[in-house]
Amino acid sequence: EILKNTDWLDSSTKHLAELKVNAMSLKIGYPDFILNPAELNEKYTGIRIHPDKYFENTLHVLLHTAKTEQNKIQESVNKTAWQTAPAIVNAYYSRNKNQIMFPAGILQPPFYHRHFPRSLNFGGIGVVIGHELTHGFDDKGRLFDRNGSIHKWWTDAAIKGFDERARCIISQYSNYTVGEVGISLNGESTQGENIADNGGLRQAFHAYKNWLRNNPQAAADERLPGIDMTGEQLFFLNFGQVWCGAMRPEAVRNKLNTAIHSPGRFRVIGTLSNSKDFAREFKCPEGSPMNPIHKCSVW
Repeated sequence: EILKNTDWLDSSTKHLAELKVNAMSLKIGYPDFILNPAELNEKYTGIRIHPDKYFENTLHVLLHTAKTEQNKIQESVNKTAWQTAPAIVNAYYSRNKNQIMFPAGILQPPFYHRHFPRSLNFGGIGVVIGHELTHGFDDKGRLFDRNGSIHKWWTDAAIKGFDERARCIISQYSNYTVGEVGISLNGESTQGENIADNGGLRQAFHAYKNWLRNNPQAAADERLPGIDMTGEQLFFLNFGQVWCGAMRPEAVRNKLNTAIHSPGRFRVIGTLSNSKDFAREFKCPEGSPMNPIHKCSVW
């Protein structure tokens, strides 16, 4: 829906982008072999485990993993294989497989709970889903087609339109400074994640609004007792809650110098200040820090 309403993307590139979205494969929870004892035993055949030899056990597992990877050389790529462990609290988009993964580890609070109001789930795991989808069309993901192959499938006009909007994101985040350490964010190296954050939030909020329209009888259940906030406001509240955290100055410096993600505080401030939906739901005055006149938007 958002692709169809993107006015800076020409029809040819838009059509191919829609094909890419429809071709994305989805991995949720864990690989099937985990619940298949025979397949599980076969996968770990050859590993010698002793209950009183922790160090040797670790070596055996590492050697087994290395041999497994070596055996993949000169084999065709298995695009259905999982790339991460189920317990990992993260989500991934694989560019060369056009695949999105949501391990079981991230399917828990504050991202998701089956008894949460939909507002919190859309503002949590919903934004993560949108974030990973957007990675397929960020500064690196857009280079890969629906089959995971690199080639030029965007027109020159589409590339120009993307670059103009990406430069806005780069400039915005480069102007943020972490006061505790006096270091500015690197908007260039974090642009892919920042683009995904902004696109993911917009997609998830629109999905939530669509759900409300299709389930009008459930709107009353979207509020939380003791909190005078609408479902829409709770959506944004949980988005911010996900990124609450504290870091030592040394860790902040290291993150700013090496990480491809912006610090959590700016993942919230930067994204919400670009959101017309956030400004409307919280009635932020036009021209205020969280509702600036000039906003950045790619997707």
